[in-house]
Amino acid sequence: MSVISENRQAVAAPTGKGPLIYRQSIWTRATHWIWAICLFFLLLSGLQIFNAHPALYIGQQSGFEFNNAILQVGAVNTAAGPRGRTTLFGQSFDTTGVLGMSGSAERPVFTAFPGAVTIPSYRELGTGRVVHFFFGWIFVATLFVWFLASFINGHLRRDIVPKPDDLKRLPGDVVNHARLRFKHGRRYGPLQKLSYFTVFFILFPLIIATGLTMSPGINSAAPFMLDLFGGRQTARTIHFAVMVLLVAFFIVHIVMVVAAGPINELRSMITGWYRASPGTSDAEGDKP
Repeated sequence: MSVISENRQAVAAPTGKGPLIYRQSIWTRATHWIWAICLFFLLLSGLQIFNAHPALYIGQQSGFEFNNAILQVGAVNTAAGPRGRTTLFGQSFDTTGVLGMSGSAERPVFTAFPGAVTIPSYRELGTGRVVHFFFGWIFVATLFVWFLASFINGHLRRDIVPKPDDLKRLPGDVVNHARLRFKHGRRYGPLQKLSYFTVFFILFPLIIATGLTMSPGINSAAPFMLDLFGGRQTARTIHFAVMVLLVAFFIVHIVMVVAAGPINELRSMITGWYRASPGTSDAEGDKP
């Protein structure tokens, strides 16, 4: 058997339980946990980098003479003292204690994101950039390994790319998830497939490409990327937006893991073995 093929034998189930199946290969499990570590450090170091210039723009350039900011986070003086303020698409919100201004009234901290969610926790752009780039390249290398292994062992075709039948069953699967009714099958369900496909084929490539577009070195080697994303500032804005989407995906992912049975889900991503629902066939081609 190839070292990257998946053993999909099932273990006989105790009475009243479904079979224990080998659902996740070592490649899926290893890359999953490496991504989790990378994304943690990328997020917190990315917020440190954002704090150096807490605004997002559309276009090639930015500055006082331009009016192309879509997001600005900072602090303003008011009659009641300094307050944190966030402006999004021209609408301003008081975000004191969360964005723009945090800390105690006696010792306020004027940064876009508070130190509790940045790496390092104090203002240090250089360190933030080193951490961000280090884990960024690990993230890219891991994604390459995952794509290669998943293509060879069939994980992409079998579990990630939605098929026409998956799209037909998608509305019902969405309703079942909304009602927290889960069927633990041998294969991923339609909503899982669509979610993972979106992450792996849209969000991950997009956040990598926009990150590279912000690099002057990459601009020299591949100037077309600036045109592709409408300028470095637009690329930075897209990069930030994709980060927000990935954080939202992570939150929903954790909620679904807890709702579907955290022990079973964690066992699957640690050992590869997954307890399917009663009645699940041992046949390789069965649908979940």
